[in-house]
Amino acid sequence: MTRKTVRIAMNGVTGRMGYRQHLVRSILALREQGGLDLGDGTVLWPEPILLGRREHALREIAGRHGLEHVSTDLDAVLADPSVDLYFDSQVTSAREEALAKAIAAGKHVYTEKPTATGLDGALGLARLAHDKGVKHGVVQDKIFLPGLLKLKRLIDGGFFGRILSVRGEFGYWVFEGDWQPAQRPSWNYRAQDGGGIVVDMFPHWEYVLHELFGRVTSVQALATTHIPQRWDEQGKPYDATADDAAYGIFELEGGAIAQINSSWAVRVHRDELVEFQVDGTEGSAVAGLRGCRVQHRSATPKPVWNPDIPATEVFRDQWQEVPDNTEFDNGFKAQWELFLKHVYADAPYHWDLLAGARGVQLAELGLRSSAEGRRIDVPEIAL
Repeated sequence: MTRKTVRIAMNGVTGRMGYRQHLVRSILALREQGGLDLGDGTVLWPEPILLGRREHALREIAGRHGLEHVSTDLDAVLADPSVDLYFDSQVTSAREEALAKAIAAGKHVYTEKPTATGLDGALGLARLAHDKGVKHGVVQDKIFLPGLLKLKRLIDGGFFGRILSVRGEFGYWVFEGDWQPAQRPSWNYRAQDGGGIVVDMFPHWEYVLHELFGRVTSVQALATTHIPQRWDEQGKPYDATADDAAYGIFELEGGAIAQINSSWAVRVHRDELVEFQVDGTEGSAVAGLRGCRVQHRSATPKPVWNPDIPATEVFRDQWQEVPDNTEFDNGFKAQWELFLKHVYADAPYHWDLLAGARGVQLAELGLRSSAEGRRIDVPEIAL
């Protein structure tokens, strides 16, 4: 076996997602398993370069994991010909400029979403990458998680018959920060810093719906700020200028209707932090990030509405758990592996910057729908 070292500039690993899911659970996990086998006698060995603004934080992470390379100079790292790939998990407002620099420097790019703060910027990145001939990918982690992989298995097997509707519930209570620290950064609740649940979550809903059920053809949304004042990391109050909840209806190609509620001001009364119920003519399913339960047409009970007597059925007990039937790896790591194989073994890959731009488009149109109080068509976009 030949070992090929791949130097990856990782920008934003001091953040929770960049550190936990991308550095530790993906890149370092690949190193722990001995690298990534490309199947042709080559093993890729990822060598991360930790990028960011706070050198002391980067050095602390590097020391914790025995890594050698840290930098606060993005331009210098991108000018290094030994760096093959640039990854970005910074705050959204800083991402577009950094990605454009990396693409212009001829680096392959892999990035968190949203890829830009607006559709024009997101499409500009996709076109720039196409023109430069670099390979590019956007994190679309949820479709690689066990619950949605099981859901896709049901769809591919024809379990649902004709799919009628998708209903999603996402969210949890994010503490305001006054009497308990908030579990999300304060910038998430400031529109001027790129915050807002529509900008954050509608790109997720776009790829989940697109990949599993069909392209989104229209959106009608209501975005609101339920909690108008919060407290930041220093305990100081600030005005929450970004939306913290959004209620969306999406028409899908093929006729199905999706309704998804997203909120950081809701208390959880479900099995997982996000769940999707899919109803079809032949059966229904409820999928979370890990589990999936089904009820086939042949096993569907016949409830009768009668408010005068207590319920006589335990409805949750009437569903059947979908078995794993396979080993599920970490979803972020699974997509990293696919992207690295795309770059270094020319394996097929379609979760690219154009796909990322569709997510930005849906968020932009969702906010516009909310502001104008009407349903808005979602046109197809292309390079």
